[in-house]
Parts: sequence; C-alpha cells; structure tokens
Amino acid sequence: MIAIADLKVKIFADGADVQGMVEMYRKPFINGFTTNPTLMRKAGISDYRAFAREVLAAIRDRPISFEVFSDEFPEMERQAREIAGWAENVYVKIPVTNSVGEPSYKLIRQLSHSGIKVNVTAVFTLEQTRDVIANLDPETPAYVSIFAGRIADTGRDPMPHMAAALALLGQVPKAELIWASPREVLNIFHADAVGCHIITVTNDVLAKLANWEKDLRQFSLETVKMFRDDAVKAGYRL
Repeated sequence: MIAIADLKVKIFADGADVQGMVEMYRKPFINGFTTNPTLMRKAGISDYRAFAREVLAAIRDRPISFEVFSDEFPEMERQAREIAGWAENVYVKIPVTNSVGEPSYKLIRQLSHSGIKVNVTAVFTLEQTRDVIANLDPETPAYVSIFAGRIADTGRDPMPHMAAALALLGQVPKAELIWASPREVLNIFHADAVGCHIITVTNDVLAKLANWEKDLRQFSLETVKMFRDDAVKAGYRL
C-alpha cells in the first residue's frame, strides 16, 4: 500500500464543523477545505458570514471553497464576488446549473475571466466538464468538481470517467480536477491512481484513515470482539 505521504492526490477535508476543520488543519496531509450549504445546515450554521470569518481566521494558508446559494444568476454573481473578497485563499463554488437545470456557464466565464477562483461543483457528465472548461480563463486557477462517488452510486465505474475528464482539463493548465463525494478510504487510492489533482473527503471517511495499512488479522479480531461485546450488552439469550 502507498503511504499517505507518498500520495500525489491532494486531500481536502469536506465539512462545516469549525472545530473539526481546525483539527484537520493541524494534520499535514490535509491540503485544503471545502464546504457546502447541506453540510453547513447539518452543522447548525445559521450565519454564513460569521462562519466564514471564523474559519478564515483560523485557516489562512490553504484553499477553502465556499458556495453560493442563490438560484438566480445575477444574485449568484453578487454572492460570488462577495465570497471571493473574503480572503485570498478562497475559491467560490458555483453549481454547474441552477435548480431548474439552467447552465451556469456564462456566469462561470464572467467570474473566471475577471480573476475569481471558481470551484464548479455538482458536475457529473463529460459534456458538462467540456462546457465548464470552455468557459474557464486559462490564466485563473479553478477547480472542476466531479461527483465520482455519486456516479458510482448509479452502478457506473467512475475511474474511466475521471480519466477522460482529466484529459479534457489539459486545455486549462491552471484548473484542477476534484474527485468529490468519496464513499470509502479506497477511493483515495482510486483518485491517486487515475491522476486526479484533489479528492474531497468528509470527516466520517477521514476518521477511517486510522485503519490505513491496518493488519487484517487484527481488524478481524476487533470485529469479532465488537459482535461479542454487543451481544453481551444486549443481554441476548437463546
């Protein structure tokens, strides 16, 4: 197995719990951070600006992506420009479409060509990937976030899909491909093997890194003990 330090893919922590984000910031193998409105709501965030200020005060030297939430493109642009102004290490997450399926490509072009670092999110198809790339400024850093985990949830192998997307990104050398929504630690190896620049990993998956290179016999024994302990605690009788 590859050691974490030898991975080429960069690991970004995906979450909205400030304490958890700061804890991950202390880990040298965490190269950046992402969040989204769903994670923020789950974490009980009610004041977006206050949350962002607290995070950015603690994390100043690694990229952090914050997402717009309007469904109207003029307001989405206003939000994006405000978010971009919060700090130099901020990327602005723009969904590839709004909630009625209207493409965001024009807005992506406007923002990217004005020097704003965008993270285009919720990308699934290669057609979407191609159209996003066509609207990025080659001189402005950007992320293209493909939800490989959700693609896998449909029964499709995301590996060839991500390899094809990576080839398309060759047109914009300052853009990086994100493997988003991983389901297990193994996906970090998948992303690394295919050549993805970044993988975003939620805290529940990051917690499983404690099992990295774990002896399988020991893991087997721990599992047996877990079953036994739970049976005893439940007081089962036959």
